[in-house]
Amino acid sequence: MDLELTAEQGALRDVLRSVLEAQCPVSLARSIVESDGEGVASRDGRIQTTVAGELWARMAELDWPALTVPRAYGGVGLGTVELAVMSEELGRALAPGPLAATVSQFVPAVAGGGNDAQRHRFLQPVAREGMAGTLAVAEESGSWVPEAIRATARRVDSGYALEGVKHYVFDAGTVSEIVVAARVDSGVGPAGVGPAGVGPAGVGPAGISLFVVPRQAVKVVPMANLDASRQYATVVLGGVEVGEDRLLGVPGHGEAALDRALQVATVALSAEMVGTCQAIFDTVHAHVTSREQFGVKIGSFQAIKHKLADMYVALESARALAYYAALAVAEDDPGQGLAVAMAKAAAGDCQRLIALEGIQCLGGIGYTWEHDMHLYVKRVKASAGMFGTAAEHRERVASLLGL
Repeated sequence: MDLELTAEQGALRDVLRSVLEAQCPVSLARSIVESDGEGVASRDGRIQTTVAGELWARMAELDWPALTVPRAYGGVGLGTVELAVMSEELGRALAPGPLAATVSQFVPAVAGGGNDAQRHRFLQPVAREGMAGTLAVAEESGSWVPEAIRATARRVDSGYALEGVKHYVFDAGTVSEIVVAARVDSGVGPAGVGPAGVGPAGVGPAGISLFVVPRQAVKVVPMANLDASRQYATVVLGGVEVGEDRLLGVPGHGEAALDRALQVATVALSAEMVGTCQAIFDTVHAHVTSREQFGVKIGSFQAIKHKLADMYVALESARALAYYAALAVAEDDPGQGLAVAMAKAAAGDCQRLIALEGIQCLGGIGYTWEHDMHLYVKRVKASAGMFGTAAEHRERVASLLGL
């Protein structure tokens, strides 16, 4: 398995980096943080004309939302490796806005779970108009595994009524559509419904389905978040009714599509964390090669050299595993679940070391609000808990290996 980027993938990385360096300096993330997230507010499902909105408009103009949309539906049709390349650059730049959620969560969920008509309906606007979307899975437990889903979908005359509350939904306030994972009530038997997440009493667990829900139809409540440069939200379904044409696939048989979408999203987030860790490493390297103590560069001290060596090893290990997982998913390798779990575990371990040493190597300035280090640290720390922590994914690795 060749983990080197092709010439085309390298060119994609260079274009992404050059645009983000020009359009998305770290000052953009800082301005959003200092405005309490107001820079990514939305009105009527459309991003307001703010610095973040201007960035999104530029991304849409360059067809970035179309990256993972199949060509049959107006997209660029690139795969998971190219998505990892984009995600790493977005993480490096601390890019705000719903691009990451759209290309790595919404698009895979619709592409994997929907029929041809639904793909045309929901993916063409992403590719041609820059429509944004996201995925709502986790609930009060904070777990993204299908077994933890308790939201329900009940049959009604108009289609389905969705009940439940979703947490940690990426950029829910700035998108037009949300793919919601819920358990379909089987409707078997008379009265008497069992515990949340199961069908009528004595029937057993209801199957998982994916529904495309208009953002305006649900209540979106921003969540207090360590990383104010990215919006996470709670989505209250509150009995919202959607038509059968918004149910992706066969009722109760959406778990495979959900699992695939979550694997793509986890790979993308792992690559994004690598990009943010790279930015921390670059900041530290620039500091220790310019800062002097006792008339010499502090980077010449053996203790600092050891720290940077450890950081570099962790960074390259996490990067290699992220791209290995991306390639495994792209090729539908039988071991893709193991590869994805390894990638997220490595990314989590990497951020733990690099965030700690990154601040330590900067000394007192690393703790200040004026320095940008805390913006990178907060982004990668918040991302570490999404789609499963490093510890949770190590448990998954052990389980898949039969340990």
